Amino acid sequence: MYNSIKYDRTLISRDLLFGNPDRETIRISPDGSKISFLAPVNGVLNIWVGPVEKPEEAKPVTSETHRGIRSYIWAYTGKHILYLQDRNGDENWRIYSVNLSSGGIKDLTPLEGVNAKIVSVSEKIPEELIVGLNKRDPQYHDIYRLNIETGNLTQLIENREFVGFDIDDYFKIHLASKTTPDGGIEIFQLTENGWEIFLKVGMEDALSMRIMGFSKTNEEVYLTDSSGRNTAALFIVNLRTGNKTLIAEDTKADCSSFMIHPKEKNVQAVAFEYERLHWKITDPTITEDVEYLNKLETGDMKVVSRTLEDDVWIVVYIMDNGPARYYYYDRDNKVAKFLFTEKEKLQGKPLAKMIPVIIKSRDGFDLVSYYTLPLGSDKNVDGKPDQPLPLVLNVHGGPWSRDRWGYDPKHQWLANRGYAVLSVNFRGSIGFGKSFINAGNLEWGKKMHEDLLDAVNWSVQQGIADPRKIAIMGGSYGGYATLAGLTFTPDTFACGVEIAGPSNLVTLLETMPPYWKPEVELYTNRVGDFRTEEGRLLLRASSPLNYVDRISRPLLIGHGANDPKVKQNEPDQIVKAMKAKNLPVTYVLYADEGHGFTRPESRLSFYAIAESFLAKYLGGRFEPIGRDFHGANLTVPIGAEQIPGLSEAL
Repeated sequence: MYNSIKYDRTLISRDLLFGNPDRETIRISPDGSKISFLAPVNGVLNIWVGPVEKPEEAKPVTSETHRGIRSYIWAYTGKHILYLQDRNGDENWRIYSVNLSSGGIKDLTPLEGVNAKIVSVSEKIPEELIVGLNKRDPQYHDIYRLNIETGNLTQLIENREFVGFDIDDYFKIHLASKTTPDGGIEIFQLTENGWEIFLKVGMEDALSMRIMGFSKTNEEVYLTDSSGRNTAALFIVNLRTGNKTLIAEDTKADCSSFMIHPKEKNVQAVAFEYERLHWKITDPTITEDVEYLNKLETGDMKVVSRTLEDDVWIVVYIMDNGPARYYYYDRDNKVAKFLFTEKEKLQGKPLAKMIPVIIKSRDGFDLVSYYTLPLGSDKNVDGKPDQPLPLVLNVHGGPWSRDRWGYDPKHQWLANRGYAVLSVNFRGSIGFGKSFINAGNLEWGKKMHEDLLDAVNWSVQQGIADPRKIAIMGGSYGGYATLAGLTFTPDTFACGVEIAGPSNLVTLLETMPPYWKPEVELYTNRVGDFRTEEGRLLLRASSPLNYVDRISRPLLIGHGANDPKVKQNEPDQIVKAMKAKNLPVTYVLYADEGHGFTRPESRLSFYAIAESFLAKYLGGRFEPIGRDFHGANLTVPIGAEQIPGLSEAL
């Protein structure tokens, strides 16, 4: 079946698609003098810092040699950068500080088996930060003040009940939240009499409600909330009276983020994302800025970093058929200067457009979806290929997440190999109102799966997909959906590619990380209650492991041995069951990965295997494995012989 598709253009190398970016996560220092970004050093992402007027002179300030840094922030000292790092994907994060004057790197939380998180930083107290540590009790994060320079810790709260805290710029604790038995949220306010109830949100609104920060006076908080409505709007709430005032709303989409003045703390613009991202301006002083920036590029615009004086913005444009583009914007002079793209070598490559579409579910929901076609397959540019194509249904994780418009390396990779690619925001996905989220409650493997099937049927009816050549692929919840597809509807898909997905919902919930347990009601009310026999029956009925004998199509599994969320026991269980029944399965295990693949060596090697797998069963083109396994720490316990080229590469 190889090379059966005729109209593909030049192969884009997997290394270019899944390797490290040139630069990403661009930030400006609080005083505007320096610029920072993540960029590789000997193939490993590190933090670089340079003068803002000459970013090409940036130098690396960290020295990671195995696992790249994924997130960092500037401390308000302007002389320190803070970043998180775990060990081989175990998610026991440590907080590190880089002293830009001395070049020294300090492990601020040198604690084994502890999950550290940054809770708050403030320009009012620049030398310190607020952190959460679960060293006393793995389930709960106690709250500390941490000195950036010395590492000294001062405990503020010994936490025995709360899942999160809201702390102002003077490091005063105002609010704390916990999950209720029905899956809702209670927010408590710290008063002179102790913790008193401030706000209670039912389960139906729990995934839409978030405290987003404080006003300048610290007398109000910003809140997204869907109570009494469908979509989550942005409000400001008075902490003394409880009065709630609407700032911005959208009838189709939830508030996803907002722009807030760094010092004045007033909301300036609010983002909503339905098919594409759009902004509602709430502060007229930035109208001219946004209008100017919107004319620069055609992509979706975001301000990703700002100086404390708000005179400089770092702006990114998300594109669909090219890498993200970064600009330095001088607000005083209303001039934007192009900095760089995320991956320069993608420029000029044959990348395809991503097409948004609304697909109707069988019971009337609008499924905001995105598909990509191979270049040259749609000669009259009507959004439909000239003939039906093999299709890969790419299912997002979460499930309380979403797919969005923009450059997606998996879409580009698959389209370049000759496949149509479809991503669907099935019920339970966030951002489209609470009725859509809650329609997914207790529907794993049922109506959530039916939404995916409805999207597949739509693609067949539209002449996009060849019904005999449809694969399902995804990670985390998307991995579960892949297993569900091959067991619950075994005749729909020609094959499946599953990453980090659970096969047994009972054991998934029984082995959740300890720091998830304070939010256990979120899962028991939305997935199923593993603590009751009725709930276990529901979970077993939705667990692909219990329907292994229905599998008739080939399956490729990828997993990280250190995954703290979906333990290795999940793929082991289904692989063992499939092996006992002589069902076709290939299992790839990574010794230095957790939930998903962080190291580019892992991504490259797994997608090289997946590409050969898909070519065998769908007929697309493939790039030989070559050096894609170099530096990857993988084993294939079973099924290497089923994928062309895999045994030889090993």
